[in-house]
Amino acid sequence: MDFLFIARLFLRFLARLSLLALLFLPFPCGSSSPVHLSAAPWPVAAQTVAPPQTPPRKTSRPYTGDLSVFEYKDRDKKLQVERVMDILGICSAAAVADIGAGSGWFTVRAARRAGASGRVYAVDINPDYVAYVKDRVEREGFRNVQTILGKEDDPLLPPESIDSALLLKTYHELAQPVRLLQNLRKSLRAEARVGIIDRKGNGDDHGVPRAVVIDEARAAGYELIEEYDFVKGDGMDYFLVFRPR
Repeated sequence: MDFLFIARLFLRFLARLSLLALLFLPFPCGSSSPVHLSAAPWPVAAQTVAPPQTPPRKTSRPYTGDLSVFEYKDRDKKLQVERVMDILGICSAAAVADIGAGSGWFTVRAARRAGASGRVYAVDINPDYVAYVKDRVEREGFRNVQTILGKEDDPLLPPESIDSALLLKTYHELAQPVRLLQNLRKSLRAEARVGIIDRKGNGDDHGVPRAVVIDEARAAGYELIEEYDFVKGDGMDYFLVFRPR
């Protein structure tokens, strides 16, 4: 009897111990019963954070002075402008864009090459310069030039209309170079060439590194196909030729 009594007490003790242990076991998700969590935190889903926007690079303030500085003696010879036009494929009946036309120095030379059956678009963001070029071409008898007051990020050229484009000592002044090149691309024909002649510099000193130009053109959908260093011959100017990809 004593043995049986002790055995029953022991079994009751085990049953109560089992019930007590259950209180500290975790419950399935959705249970209203309390669950004892470990101290380790739950993993948190990674949040997508947009990379910080690259600040605009330094650019030069657009020139607004006397246009006669672009008409200096022997500029044709120093820049070898005839060779430049050969490389860009500017010939009879070509459609050409002079972006950053200024005084129209290159505009009239391209217009002479393109002839009566060609067309030259003289683009500038300075309304005074646009008016100057318009008066100049009328005075000099060119009937194949159209002036355009462009925007900082868009030359506003007709779509799929351009065979050749040149930015002559203008690129370092572009406030939004990639967007302008993207919008220019819409106006280019399939085999069009885009020439950029500029000077080595830091962006705000009327020059820009050639590597920066190449990177920005690539970002806008172009590929570099030719490169020259014959313009001006001082080792500071470069001539890059691109085509749309």
